Amino acid sequence: MNNKRFSLKTSVFHGLKAPEEGILVGYGAIIEGLGLAMPFPNRLSLISEKRRSYENENWKVFSSRNAIEDTLYKHLVFALKYEGINLLFFKKLFQSVSKEEIKNIIQSEPTGQYSRKIWFLYEWLLQEQLPIPDLTIKNFIPLVDEELQFASPVPINSSRHRIKNNLPGTVDFCPLIFKTPKLESYLDKNSTENINTVIKGIHKDVLLRTSSFLLLKDSKASFSIEGENPTQNRALRWGKAIGQAGSKPLSKEELYRLQQIVIENSKFVTMGYRTEGGFVGEHDRTTGEPIPEHISSKQADIEKLMNGLLEASKQMEATGFHPLLTATAIAFGFVFIHPFVDGNGRIHRYIIHHLLSAMKYSPQGIIFPVSASILERIEDYRKVLENYSHPLLDFIEWEKTKDNNVNVLNDTIDFYRYFDATLQAEFLSECVDYTIHKIIPEEVAYLQKYDAMKLWLDNNYQMPDKMVALLIRFLEQNNGSLSKRAKEKEFGTLTDEEVKEIEENYQVYFN
Repeated sequence: MNNKRFSLKTSVFHGLKAPEEGILVGYGAIIEGLGLAMPFPNRLSLISEKRRSYENENWKVFSSRNAIEDTLYKHLVFALKYEGINLLFFKKLFQSVSKEEIKNIIQSEPTGQYSRKIWFLYEWLLQEQLPIPDLTIKNFIPLVDEELQFASPVPINSSRHRIKNNLPGTVDFCPLIFKTPKLESYLDKNSTENINTVIKGIHKDVLLRTSSFLLLKDSKASFSIEGENPTQNRALRWGKAIGQAGSKPLSKEELYRLQQIVIENSKFVTMGYRTEGGFVGEHDRTTGEPIPEHISSKQADIEKLMNGLLEASKQMEATGFHPLLTATAIAFGFVFIHPFVDGNGRIHRYIIHHLLSAMKYSPQGIIFPVSASILERIEDYRKVLENYSHPLLDFIEWEKTKDNNVNVLNDTIDFYRYFDATLQAEFLSECVDYTIHKIIPEEVAYLQKYDAMKLWLDNNYQMPDKMVALLIRFLEQNNGSLSKRAKEKEFGTLTDEEVKEIEENYQVYFN
């Protein structure tokens, strides 16, 4: 294995055009060289033949001065230094390379920071000690490089490796998120302090009414995302559940309770965690065979994965990991695992509400209508889901069952607990930004216009609230004019002059 070549000169790699011809290094080179059964990282590293460095969406190009020796250890050092930690990669690597070779790599530089990281990751991921004595040097080094990826603010020291374990999760569930200019910009813009400043200027009564409306809007949007058109009662029930987000800790029992609220008629749905395979996609119209877009975790892995997810959620909350990043990791982790036969999408979005509320990111009494924002970005939402799901389809072996479901044949558990959630975090931060700076202010502005119009109607016509609501709704539906039918029926007592005056004032207050 030590004699294996990893560096690969390329200009096109697996159908992906490189920005220039160069040498593939780091994670991409090792995955290719060892044939590891996993997707490539979203961004690959290339050593240029020229002395220049730059990056784009799919590539990081390094100067020729960054050229490395073509050994497994040097590629691992390069990856850890420039590409961050990829837990799925290390798990696959340790399952493919002999224990002896890993031991030799570590002992080639026993106190070096990268060999210590590899050593820690081996023992942490495999839960197995290597025959290497504990280190006695003084300095501890952080495992996750906080220049590259978001880390737990409360690390746990590992004296054996002299490592500060700042992974934001547990061995059973630990997605990681890269620091990108887009994500950091949104997190800075929408800090808790800035959000509270936006909300503080809104009158309490208007805020309460805004919140009530947004709950219903979010509930309906969440059903719409799933292609459903719920009854008003069903939407209100789910809106009420969303309104309680953050009040009860996440647990298996709480998730079961939420599923019962979401699924109005459980006659045809097996409730609770799945006891069969699962996928998202279509069936062939002729044969009925499954055409998966996403393959859910194996039913035998659900309990372990969900226990890991719930434990990681508790840990992130307790250590003060950023609420929006916590919501990303846990909510998207949930929907990728897809633990239920039905209801996963709505509960996934509920978990976003729950964590933003429980971790005091959304102001008290306000639920960000994230589903409404997602609905306006439905294509982007599909893309961030597919960014995770589609690359995995090549690495999941499955067969169709008698009832045209899927039965997964290989070991897939690590795909659902160690994933890169950066694109999902960017998407969610964009939705929250849109909510704070567009959806909420627009609803507040509408209520202020409504109240001004209502006050004018009260002063001039002493109309009951119910009649005011009906009148304004009719005016909205007909571009500020009352229809002939409304003038003859519901508002038949109004004269033509009065109708004209009402229509003119509607234009004043609403436009």
